[in-house]
Amino acid sequence: MKGHGGHQPGFTLVFRRELARLRRRPLLLALTTLVPLALMTVLILIFSQGLATRLAIGVLDLDGSDLSRTIVRTVDAAPETAVAVRVADLAEGRRMILSGRIHGLLMLPHDLERDARAGRRPEVVFFYNNQTMTSGGLVLRGVNGALSTVAAGIRLSLRTAQGQPVEGARAAIAPIPVQNHALFNPTLNYAHFLLAALIPSLLQVAIFTGMAYAAGLDLETMHRVRILRRLGGGIGPALAGKLLPYTLIYLAVLGLADAVLFDVLGLPLRGQGWLLLLASVLFILACQLAGLLLALLLRPTAMAVSIASILTAPAFGYMGIGFPRIGMNAFAQGWGALLPGTWYLTARIDQTLRTTPLALSWQPVGILAVFVLALGLLSVARLLQLRRQAGKREV
Repeated sequence: MKGHGGHQPGFTLVFRRELARLRRRPLLLALTTLVPLALMTVLILIFSQGLATRLAIGVLDLDGSDLSRTIVRTVDAAPETAVAVRVADLAEGRRMILSGRIHGLLMLPHDLERDARAGRRPEVVFFYNNQTMTSGGLVLRGVNGALSTVAAGIRLSLRTAQGQPVEGARAAIAPIPVQNHALFNPTLNYAHFLLAALIPSLLQVAIFTGMAYAAGLDLETMHRVRILRRLGGGIGPALAGKLLPYTLIYLAVLGLADAVLFDVLGLPLRGQGWLLLLASVLFILACQLAGLLLALLLRPTAMAVSIASILTAPAFGYMGIGFPRIGMNAFAQGWGALLPGTWYLTARIDQTLRTTPLALSWQPVGILAVFVLALGLLSVARLLQLRRQAGKREV
């Protein structure tokens, strides 16, 4: 029996047909390739610097003393902050924070130096917008570090002025010294954890919606299912031939993004490269099969695409990057656990930043494999159910 265009039915025929369909349908090509590539390019450009530095803040210096000027210079020398403007009053500083011109306002009170030299603990106030958590947290860290340095210097000078030896004064200021070591991402590079998490999250949305649309073109009616089955010489080869072109496309898209992350932005690969590749393949297959299942469950295709976007668009919030999953409620934890991207992100972080032992690294990869198996079986079961229903209607 000859199939489409005189070719023998089978996997290869469906594979070639799907590649030809990508060329004929600009929307399908955009959903699967152009849109995710464009969005990833935008994200990479945004986070290419890695770490936000020299964020603008304002200063309200009501003292005008040598100490206040030292504080201003120290804050300006911090890598996170840059003193961009001096304001006349709090109202002007508030307007600048609300307008976005500055990220914070440092207020140095009257008689700051006099009170500090007298040991009266004057209060320095820093206002910042915590709704913009990233920039707000960075400027707060910079100001706190600078003020701690200046305060320690003042306490040391007061003690030495009273005749206390320098070493004894230092020991009295910090009787229990604390050493802080940031693990896994010590430079706090946003490209290494935030961008590396945003890319899989974005790709998950693209795969779910793209595959729901692509699958719906052949599965929206039983007539189309029969055509696909006949072209493939069976539903198994037909589905494999239909899915594989997109698997290769999504792997290429993820590979391009990872090439930039690893080779250009310096994301470390501290674990096993082959395990990361295996997790990537399983992640893409799981997302494809989820889109396929949605196309089988929901009619028309537009409904499947809409539900796919609703399920995956907020997924980044449940992945545990901006907020730890252990602190989420049961609904949020359940939503995150039911999406492949959560487990793929765990596998990525394990193999790039955390140097997780191989014995522990298998858990998220194994869960992704379970996703592939379960979604594949559910898709086959749904196809058999639709076939039985169509047979009953024909009878």
